[in-house]
Amino acid sequence: MDGKTNFPPVEEAISEPNGLLAFGGDLSAEMLVNAYSHGIFPWFSDGEPILWWSPNPRMVLFPEKIHLSRSFKRALRKTDYSVHFDRDFENVIAHCSKTRKDGFGTWITEEMKAAYINLFDLGIAHCLEIDIDGELAGGIYGIALENIFYGESMFSTKTNGSKFALFELSQHLINNNYKILDCQTHSDHLESMGAELIPGRVFKQFLPKLNISYNR
Repeated sequence: MDGKTNFPPVEEAISEPNGLLAFGGDLSAEMLVNAYSHGIFPWFSDGEPILWWSPNPRMVLFPEKIHLSRSFKRALRKTDYSVHFDRDFENVIAHCSKTRKDGFGTWITEEMKAAYINLFDLGIAHCLEIDIDGELAGGIYGIALENIFYGESMFSTKTNGSKFALFELSQHLINNNYKILDCQTHSDHLESMGAELIPGRVFKQFLPKLNISYNR
């Protein structure tokens, strides 16, 4: 990696594993915001260096294209749930860290938690929580830059908890003129709710136009 916060062009990311671009650096707010503004995100496990990724193709959800199954539409009508924005970011990321992104364990390390809590304190990271019958049922957190929301992770503690979270986040993004929800990599769950793979060159068109930097 060249300099403190400069990344190689995303076109230099390797194809196997898909999207691996660079390693090293740190998880400062300046580094993270610079990374996300160029379509790059960190993903690594304990004991590894910080690994930076920009997969191609990219999994995204256009909020207006979210797909709701018949059973989930019934659940929406019949479930007593409430939505909370930025209520308890630390609790959301703690729940997400208990889930698995792959078969080798959680990728949300203590270092990652501290970095994203810092971004939340700066007003860059955000979260959404779903309560069902007054109890926490699911949530999601990510990064908001201009008209793109970079989804990082979501969780469920009750049936459909993460689906409610993704649905309500999509409605929020539509209402606030966000164009795209970045889902990073493919999953069957996301695909079932309308997310799709798009070429990296198309994804780049949605990235922030300004080179935003934050220091803390």
